[in-house]
Amino acid sequence: MPQETLPPQTGKKLPQIRTIALVALGSNRSTEQGSPSVVVQKGVEAAAKCLGVIRARSRLYRTPAFPPGNGADYVNAAISVETDLPPGDVIAALHRVEAQMGRTRVKRWADRSLDLDLIGMGDLLLPDPKTHARWRALPLKAQIETAPDQLILPHPRVQERAFVLVPLADVAPDWVHPALGQSVTEMLAALPRESVAQVRALAD
Repeated sequence: MPQETLPPQTGKKLPQIRTIALVALGSNRSTEQGSPSVVVQKGVEAAAKCLGVIRARSRLYRTPAFPPGNGADYVNAAISVETDLPPGDVIAALHRVEAQMGRTRVKRWADRSLDLDLIGMGDLLLPDPKTHARWRALPLKAQIETAPDQLILPHPRVQERAFVLVPLADVAPDWVHPALGQSVTEMLAALPRESVAQVRALAD
């Protein structure tokens, strides 16, 4: 979040307010940087330079593309980053990293060199509970055709996606979704077992 200051006459600054940002990473296309696994690892390093201090990083996982049959398998991961940036600046930084890794936004859910999603930041619920609930309830067909024109936080699909929750459980199992009141562990336990089983850890 923005740095706050005491009144100018004091000449002193208050400590920065820092928040844990949860970021999901995914790649299913090799680039000049390397294989999807390498791209994800480089994405972690680049995100750290832009956002702040990485407090935890997950293992790498291989998962089927979403929606099913929509391209090659993905390599997925998650990180928790301590940052003093506001959500909008975090998103802008993640988009810059994607661009550095060759990401182009042509078609929704198409193959991609690197996908970086801001999943949550502390207990922030944006833009408001009613709008967030509407995006969470959006049917799959509408999700494919429609993208929000404002920041929705937490990510409206996090509770549905094993490929996000499994890596997230490595880095922030106790983070509680501010709208649902469920932890990452609880949301993951509520998913179908076959969905979770498709998310397979890669060898170190």
